[in-house]
Amino acid sequence: MDSNTVYVRENGSLRRVSDIVLAPPRQVSSCRRTNPFVPKKEHFIFTYNAEGSLRYTTKSLFDITLLFVADNIQHVDSLVGFPEQIGDRVFAAVEENRVFMNPDVSPKALQLFNDAYGEMVLGSLCLRNRFPLFHERMDEMKTFHNLKCLDLFGCRLGDDHEIFPHLSSSSLASCLKQLFIGGNSLSDVGLQRLTAPIRMLKKGLQQLQFLDVSHNSISQRALRYLTCLPKLEKLDVSCTSVKLGAGLKSSMWNLLGLVHSEEALDVFDHSRCKTEGWAEQVVNQWEVSGTQVPKQKKLEESRISALRFFGRQRFVREVLNAAPAVCESTAQTTEETLHFCKPDHGTSATRTLPSNQEVERRGSGKRRRESCDRLSPPTKLSPAFTEEDLDLLNCY
Repeated sequence: MDSNTVYVRENGSLRRVSDIVLAPPRQVSSCRRTNPFVPKKEHFIFTYNAEGSLRYTTKSLFDITLLFVADNIQHVDSLVGFPEQIGDRVFAAVEENRVFMNPDVSPKALQLFNDAYGEMVLGSLCLRNRFPLFHERMDEMKTFHNLKCLDLFGCRLGDDHEIFPHLSSSSLASCLKQLFIGGNSLSDVGLQRLTAPIRMLKKGLQQLQFLDVSHNSISQRALRYLTCLPKLEKLDVSCTSVKLGAGLKSSMWNLLGLVHSEEALDVFDHSRCKTEGWAEQVVNQWEVSGTQVPKQKKLEESRISALRFFGRQRFVREVLNAAPAVCESTAQTTEETLHFCKPDHGTSATRTLPSNQEVERRGSGKRRRESCDRLSPPTKLSPAFTEEDLDLLNCY
C-alpha cells in the first residue's frame, strides 16, 4: 500500500486526497518480509507463558487505528461528536508520542481537543512563579479557553502584555471565575489596559468572582476600573499602594459593593489552585524540558573566553531561576492582608462603614442621604471613557 495516498469516503463516493502527507511508518524488525500480507511487528503484543515460551497476540483494530490517528493528529479536522472516552484515549496516545512537545504541532493539536472537550482538557491552570514556562509556551496557553481558574502570580506580565487581550476575550468570558495576577509589576495603567475592552464593549470576564491583584503598584484610584466586573465577590489588594482606612472602605462599598474581611480568605492562599485536566502531565513535561540545559555547541576560542569573562551564561540562569520580587515574609503578609468580599452570613467581614459624623465633616449632603440604604449594594458606576481608553480599544 502507498503510505502517501489517502482516500476519503464522503456521501457514498470515494475520493483521493493528495495534499496530506502522513507520518512516516515506524521502523519494523530487521528481518526481510517475503509475504506482504503479514502484519507489522508493531501490531502484535509479545508476552511469555508460564513455561517461558514466547507468545504473541494481535492488537485490536481499535488500538491500531488509535495509533494511526495519534501519529497524524495534525491532519484531523475535528473531534466534535466523539465520546469522551475516545477523546481521552486519543489524547493519551498523542501525549505518549510526545507530539505536544513539538511547538509547530502542539498549538493546533491542543486547539483540536479544546474545541471538542473543553474543560476536560484543562479546567484549571496554575503557573505561579513559573514565568519561563509561561513565556515559552504562550501559544499553547492561549488554546486553553475553558479555564475556570487561572493563576499567573509572579509571571512578570507588566503593564502591556500580549496575554491581556486573551484574558479579556469572549472565549474566557463564560467560564473564568478565578484570576490571580498578583506580583506582576502591574500599575494603574496595566489594570486600565486589562479592563479597557470590558469597560467599553461590555464583553469579557462576566463570570469572574475572585480577583487577586496583590503585590502590585496599584493605587486606590485604580479601583474604578474594576466596576466592569458584574459578579466580583472577593478581591485581594494586599501589599499594594492601597491603605486600609475609612476612605478605602467607603470607596469599596460605593464602587464594588465589597466590605473588608477581618480574616484572610481561603481562596487567596493559592493552595486550592492546581493544574487539573488531561493536559496536566503535558504542562509538567513542558516545564521539565525547559529546565534541561541543551548541550552547548562547539564555539570558537574567543567566543568561549568572552562568555567566561562576562559571565553571560550564569547571568541567564540566575534570571530564569529567580523568583519575582514580591513579599514572601509570613509576618509581613499577615500585617498587610487586605481582603474584601461581598457581605453575607457566611463570612466574618467588617460591615462598619464611616459614621454619619465623618460624613457630615466631609460636607457631603448626598452621602448623608445614601447612608440610609447601605444595607443593599449600590449599582456599579459606569465611568466616562477618555481619549486614552479609545486608543486602547483601537489596539485590541
